[in-house]
Amino acid sequence: MAAVLPSVRAALEDLVRIPSVGANPARHDDVRRSAEATATLFREAGLDTEVVEVEGGLPAVIAHKPAPEGKPTVLLYAHHDVQPEGDRADWDTEPFEPTERDGRLYGRGAADDKAGIAAHLAAIRAHGDNLPVGVTVFVEGEEEHGSQSLPAILERHRDLLASDVIVIADSANWDIGVPSLTTSLRGLAGCVVELRTLHHGVHSGMWGGVAPDALTSLIRLLATLHDADGNVAVQGLVTGAVADLRYPEDRLRSEAGILDGVELMGTGSVVERLWTKPAISIVALDATRVADASNTLLPVARAKISMRIAPGDDSRTALGRLQEHLLAHAPFGAQLNFSDDDLGEPFAVDARGPVFDAARAAFREAWDDTEPVDIGVGGSIPFIAQFAEMFPQAAILVTGVEDPDTRAHGANEGLHLAEFERVCLAEALLLLKLADVSAVSSPE
Repeated sequence: MAAVLPSVRAALEDLVRIPSVGANPARHDDVRRSAEATATLFREAGLDTEVVEVEGGLPAVIAHKPAPEGKPTVLLYAHHDVQPEGDRADWDTEPFEPTERDGRLYGRGAADDKAGIAAHLAAIRAHGDNLPVGVTVFVEGEEEHGSQSLPAILERHRDLLASDVIVIADSANWDIGVPSLTTSLRGLAGCVVELRTLHHGVHSGMWGGVAPDALTSLIRLLATLHDADGNVAVQGLVTGAVADLRYPEDRLRSEAGILDGVELMGTGSVVERLWTKPAISIVALDATRVADASNTLLPVARAKISMRIAPGDDSRTALGRLQEHLLAHAPFGAQLNFSDDDLGEPFAVDARGPVFDAARAAFREAWDDTEPVDIGVGGSIPFIAQFAEMFPQAAILVTGVEDPDTRAHGANEGLHLAEFERVCLAEALLLLKLADVSAVSSPE
C-alpha cells in the first residue's frame, strides 16, 4: 500500500481542485471535467471505464474488471460531486486548493467524497493486475443534490452494476483510531412551508395588535414542532432501538461546536437522539432582511423544514405526519401551502454473516488489532435504499473516510491523512478477504 499512496494522494488533490458543485448550473462543466478526470484514473488502473449520463442529469463513472473464475464481484461506490463552498471568509485556506495542515488535507471534497474515490483507487492499484475479485466502480455525480438520475442509471446499467457485495465509502468512523461499519442511517422527510395571513403588507402601527403578521405566526407554528425538552412533538413518527454505545457529552460538545452554557436538545442517550429518534431542524427562512426592514406586517413567510426519520419509518408517511401537525397547529387560522418535498428512506442492516466478518477482519488488521464498532449515523444517504431495492441479494457495507472532525458540508472540510491510509489498506485487505468468502449474500 505504501507504494501507491503518494500517487493516490496526488490524484485526490487533483480532483479537489475541480469545483464540481452539481447544485450550481454554472459549474456543470466542472462536474463533467471531474467525471472525465475520475474516469481517466480508473481507466489507467486497467478497468474498462465509461462516463454515463441520462438526459437532464450529470455524469457518473462506471469502471469494471470481471471476476476471476468462481470469485465474487464487488461494487465500490463513491461520488465526485461536492457541496458548495459557502462563504469563502469562513475558510482558513482556499476551498478548492488542497492544503495540508497538522496532519489533515483541507479542501471541499477532500473527504466527502473524493476521498472515497481515492480509497477505491488505492485498493485497486495495490493489487495491480491481480485483483482477487471482480470489481465494478460506480462514481455518482449528483449525490449532493438528490441523486435524481440514480434510479435511471441503475436501471439502464443494471447488469453491469449487479454485484455480490456493495461497498459504499461515504460515511464516517467512530473516532480517530477506531474503525466502524455504519449499520443504520436516518432518512429524510422535509419540505418548504409557506404561511399567509394577509393579502398585502400593512403598517405595523396602524394594524399591529389586530392583524396577525406572517412572520410572527410562522414562528409560533414552528415552535410547536418540539416540546419543552426539545423532543420532536410530531405524533406518529417511529423511534428505533437504542444503540449500545456511549457518546460522552463533553466529546459531543467539542465535535459539534456547541457553545458553553447552551443545553442539549431532547431526552434519552446521545446516540439515541442522534441515530434512532426523529429530529427536526429549520434550515432556512424567507422573510424581510433586517437591513431592509420597515414597520410593515408581512403577508407571507416561508421556512424550509428538514426532518430526519428513524430506521423503520417511511419518508412519505413521515412527511404526511409533519404536514398534518403543521395544519393542525396553524395559528390564527393562517393559510399554509407546502412545496419542495425532500424525501429519502432510512437504512438499517443486520450486519451478520461472512461479508461483515471479512470487513471487520480487514479493519482489525488495518487498525493494528483495534476492534471495529457498529455505528449509526444521524445523517441520510437515501440512495442506499435504492441499491438495496435494486440488488436485494447483495451485502451492503457502508464504510467511512470521515472522522468526527471532518466538517463535511462546512467550511474547512478536512481529511485525516493517517486515517485515510488505514481506510485504503482496509479496503485492499477487504477485497483479498472477500475472495475467500464462499457465501456472500446477507443473512435471511
